[in-house]
Amino acid sequence: MSQTRVDIAIIGTGPAGVSAALTAKIRNKSVLLFGKKELSGKVIKSHTILNYPGLPEVSGEDMAKAMKDHLDRMGIEITEEQVTNVYAMGEYFAIQGAKNMYEASSVILATGVMPGKLLPGEEANLGRGVSYCATCDAALYKGKEATVLGYSPKEEEEAEFLAEVADRVYYVPVYSEEPGISADNIEIIKGTPKEIRREDNKSILVLGDREIASDGIFVLRDAVSPGQLVPGLETEGAHIITDRDMSTSIKGLYAAGDITGTPYQDAKAVGEGNVAAISAVGYLASIKAQKEV
Repeated sequence: MSQTRVDIAIIGTGPAGVSAALTAKIRNKSVLLFGKKELSGKVIKSHTILNYPGLPEVSGEDMAKAMKDHLDRMGIEITEEQVTNVYAMGEYFAIQGAKNMYEASSVILATGVMPGKLLPGEEANLGRGVSYCATCDAALYKGKEATVLGYSPKEEEEAEFLAEVADRVYYVPVYSEEPGISADNIEIIKGTPKEIRREDNKSILVLGDREIASDGIFVLRDAVSPGQLVPGLETEGAHIITDRDMSTSIKGLYAAGDITGTPYQDAKAVGEGNVAAISAVGYLASIKAQKEV
């Protein structure tokens, strides 16, 4: 399902994303905010925040509640759909969600820093047996076998959806909770992921004590690294390279918050989100002026 093209899509509901969404809304722009309704787990888990101006010794839980209340007051809804890819299409951006495609004239990335590192061979085999969205690519595995690497219990739902199409699914949980999967054709295999290889048209997940060979591997994390999220984006390690106006190497695409680098501070993230939104508004104005010439 496609939606009407919005002015600014913001990916991430941490302090940077919330700040960007509020600023864009105040500037009378249509906004599409992707993230979680509980906002940022990092903020919520903060026991006490000491350096946020005007809110001395505020708890992370109270700050998150205040941010959510502010979004609600401004009428900004949160779309709880993981974004797997953002494609620069020239005059607009195509945003691939787990279930739907969206369009925006400008995009602000505020996804935070992806925890952990990519597995050896993961990036090299992206599109060659490695995918980040089971619901997107499930149809390709009809009658085949697939491996799902789940980094949180919520990924079990995607594994079960995949199992409705694939002949067999190998599910590797990378978390401490016991999986609650019931599908007969899903085999739960516990182990520590070490590497991904591609051999003889098979994708191989190397664990600490064994290897799993299947037709493809789905790596399901809460976040995708910026270089994989947006093809062609200039990055430095886990961070996106930006100018002072929070612009990136792709015209119309901005970034804010932890994803732009240290320090990982809420106050810094809020400021960058504000700047990114103002810059995106200016970009949209310049595009409109060019069309009117």
